[in-house]
Amino acid sequence: MPDSRPARHTIAITNQKGGVGKTTTAINLGTALAALGHRVLVIDLDPQGNASTGLGIPAAGRAFTAYDLLFGDDPAAMRAADTMVPNLQVIPSTTDLSSADVDMVSDQRRLHKMQKALAADAPDLRRQDFVLVDCPPSLNLLTINALVAAQSVLVPLQCEFFALEGLSQLMRTVQTVRATSNPDLKIQGIVLTMYDRRNNLSGQVAADVRDNLGTLVYDTVIPRNVRLSEAPSHAVPALIYDRTSAGSLAYQRLAGELLARMGRSLRVAETTA
Repeated sequence: MPDSRPARHTIAITNQKGGVGKTTTAINLGTALAALGHRVLVIDLDPQGNASTGLGIPAAGRAFTAYDLLFGDDPAAMRAADTMVPNLQVIPSTTDLSSADVDMVSDQRRLHKMQKALAADAPDLRRQDFVLVDCPPSLNLLTINALVAAQSVLVPLQCEFFALEGLSQLMRTVQTVRATSNPDLKIQGIVLTMYDRRNNLSGQVAADVRDNLGTLVYDTVIPRNVRLSEAPSHAVPALIYDRTSAGSLAYQRLAGELLARMGRSLRVAETTA
């Protein structure tokens, strides 16, 4: 019988400002989607490799990397690494990715390298429902590659004073990519992160963002949470470290809201062999 699953959807998770919960979102949203039975691939496109570490992939175990994905001779030979989470794989990052901008600069197709790689008929891509790309904290060639290859963009936005600063630049970049390279690119949504209900400023920032961006902003808000901060040091997603913590529950709600926005079903209890 033919596979009835919807086509694979690639989401670039990006914000050029660091420390906003971007990698935390990639790890835990991916885990939550996988727990709902969706097949998920996380691509760690940040040379720091934090998503790789947070998903339990040690440096010595990163055989096929994001650098290989972009610069390998045969994209169809891509091999993702399994994680401790059923249905969740990762293409890890190493410091080799730090030179990617320089290595791409003379390539006339430099903005389309990830798009080409994800279009390849690799077995570990063919099986996925979602590809989540954890972008570096800058609007460099790696991030542009992710935007050109993606169907949508998810922007984690911290509930702090300068939350909206820089967001307009990202929006302009998305518009440029849409106009020149990827007309189907959409803003999947804005996710408010690091919300502290004890702090009046968090509430003011959240209200301001919703006033400015309206329905682009997800209802789900990711709180400041000790468990979210502790989980990476144990090399596990927060949903495994403590699935009942406020942060873990928030990411479970975010996954449900994302699926509802996309009109996709919850595939509870479906797992791969």
